[in-house]
Amino acid sequence: MQVLLIHNPGAGAQSDRDADRLVALLQHAGHEVHYQSATDVAWDAILQAPLDVIAVAGGDGTVSRVAKHVAGRGIPVTVLPSGTANNISRTLGLHDRSFEELIAGWPHARRVKLDVGVAKGPWGERRFVEGVGAGLFTCLLSDESSERTLTKIERPDERVAGALQMLAKHAVDCVEIDLQATLDGADISGRYVLLEAVNILYVGPNLFLAPDSEPGDGTFDVVLATAAQRDRLGEYLAKWQDNRERLAVLPTHRGKHLRIEWTGFHLHIDDELWPANGDVPQAQQGTIELMIDGRTVEFLVPDAAGG
Repeated sequence: MQVLLIHNPGAGAQSDRDADRLVALLQHAGHEVHYQSATDVAWDAILQAPLDVIAVAGGDGTVSRVAKHVAGRGIPVTVLPSGTANNISRTLGLHDRSFEELIAGWPHARRVKLDVGVAKGPWGERRFVEGVGAGLFTCLLSDESSERTLTKIERPDERVAGALQMLAKHAVDCVEIDLQATLDGADISGRYVLLEAVNILYVGPNLFLAPDSEPGDGTFDVVLATAAQRDRLGEYLAKWQDNRERLAVLPTHRGKHLRIEWTGFHLHIDDELWPANGDVPQAQQGTIELMIDGRTVEFLVPDAAGG
């Protein structure tokens, strides 16, 4: 197969030295490989070339960037999980599997669709793969001292654990947001510590907030936590590592069109904070709309060895 390998040498424990190893693995499996570093400014230009499959060796940020560029074009994507949280890979069942096993399974892999949503607001229009939210996660993303601390942690699993500990602390004191919102026309307004419109099973530092979510079904799940649920949220964060799939048991609503009246609070769109720290948007209020509009990406998902 003609394989485009998009590699992020800064993801997880990856480095520039891993590029040659990845290319050799793919060539040994009989593929013709075109290599592209995700750190190059014009990395996306190569996506216009004739391709059989795009293999992404990186974390959620790199996978999302590729997915948003190829959504609706019919080019299959697959992942060699190399990041910190690897939420997309976990959702697809690709995590904790060797690269050799994944590559060997490509010729007979299942094709799994994931929705790519659209977020419209004062920033214009952006696509998202993981989700959009306000409250707890944005408290962590906007905490620059926590971000500096996390970037110093080298091991991805330790970085995830550190982020969870910080989230647990923020769950105690994160300010509630008074939100006016509707989901598919139904009023879901209230004062929330957390509102997350999740598109895949895992978000943030591997949080399993919406256990009934069905990625690729044309909807997202809106997870809500009020002040009265702080203790429940804090308990979930504290005990998360005992059981990754422990249920948060927070109220969840499913839909495909979320409308929020924005009054200046922070949001995250996938892993990006908006407004970014230090930025002052021209508008101080407006309407934010999240939609699933039918645009999807097809991922190759090899069956696990022996299963």
